[in-house]
Amino acid sequence: MITNSMIKPTLRQLEYQGWEFGLFLHFGLRTFYEGYVDFDKRPMSPSEFNPVQLDCEQWIRTAKEAGMEYAVLTAKHHDGFSNWPSKYSSFSVAQSSWKDGKGDVVKEFVEACHKYGVKPGLYYSPFDGSADFYNQDAKAYDDYFVNQITELLGDYGDIDILWFDGCGSEDHEYDWSRIIREIRRMQPNILIFNMGDPNFRWVGNEDGIAPIPCWNVTDATEFSILTEQKEALGEHIWLPAECDVQMRANWFYSDSDEHTVKSLNQLMGLYYYSIGRGANLLLNIGPDREGLLPAKDTAQLQAMGEEIRRRFGNPIASIEQCSPNKSGWSYEAAKPHLIDHILIQEDLTSGEHVRSFRINVMTEKTQRSITVYEGRNIGHKSIIRIPAIKVRGVQLEITDCEGVPSIRQLALYHVGEAYDSE
Repeated sequence: MITNSMIKPTLRQLEYQGWEFGLFLHFGLRTFYEGYVDFDKRPMSPSEFNPVQLDCEQWIRTAKEAGMEYAVLTAKHHDGFSNWPSKYSSFSVAQSSWKDGKGDVVKEFVEACHKYGVKPGLYYSPFDGSADFYNQDAKAYDDYFVNQITELLGDYGDIDILWFDGCGSEDHEYDWSRIIREIRRMQPNILIFNMGDPNFRWVGNEDGIAPIPCWNVTDATEFSILTEQKEALGEHIWLPAECDVQMRANWFYSDSDEHTVKSLNQLMGLYYYSIGRGANLLLNIGPDREGLLPAKDTAQLQAMGEEIRRRFGNPIASIEQCSPNKSGWSYEAAKPHLIDHILIQEDLTSGEHVRSFRINVMTEKTQRSITVYEGRNIGHKSIIRIPAIKVRGVQLEITDCEGVPSIRQLALYHVGEAYDSE
């Protein structure tokens, strides 16, 4: 019998989990149509696409400064507008007034990623509202799908992520074996999100919140916000979760929702609910009609990066100051000190083994061992936030496991009072 703890990640999946934090960029023709929503029936003209100050380096430089390791751009959203001059569509940047139809957002985005050492990802909606043959000729649409993916993966160098959004595809059958075969042939190291032959999965909501527990092994994926139906995988496989969430109320830029930009306090809460529960966090900002990240969104992202570094940049102690014992790991302080955060990472190279754990502290005065936290999965990272307490020591106690667990990090922090910012 194969247990979940026997299922191991690929080295590429471990790399992805180590990236942790990424920037989602919803940008396209919809950016220029205020109030336009998913599957909107109102027509749009490519001539309206004209981001005269487009600066993908500003996007990626901002992401890098915030500590993000990857970025995902909407190459084509549900409306079908292609952010590159696709030979297979008459609904693309080539038909726009921007740069006299000679611009290529995908090219500038990927080049900026490579320049700043950020992993580039491309979002591609399998559903296409601009293709009138989508529901009329499945073979013709699969040809179109493969042709566009061939352009995206063949013309721009290394692409690290292909992000498939299942929204709109609830009742459509794609020739996934053909599509995936071509993807893997062109970019063997690419990571595919959630559909076809996935390497990582959608967490199942657009709130940026991973559940408790959030295991790395699953036998099904949730593929669309429009249905609670799951896509059965046929077996249990390693498929880490990613949380996607918006900086403000809309995915694409809007003139009317700047007041909904999330506070620093809320952004940090999402950090705990996603990365702090072992998932990745993909935070969206919609570039504006000039082609720039809006100033307020940028300021909040930079503040978030600074606060992450402030809280977790300098641990009081890490695994090097801890010692293993029969039930876990222990730390003894040279003298009592305050802690309010414990960060734990399981070594996932050989699978996920910890099924539950406790955090016990040795109290300052009476030197008693008292449990202050009980948890389920540790996974890639578990961040435990507790009220400040002065301790003489800390113990990570593994209370249930499959196989032999290995802990690669146990770090203690005293962050102090957090602050809020609008």
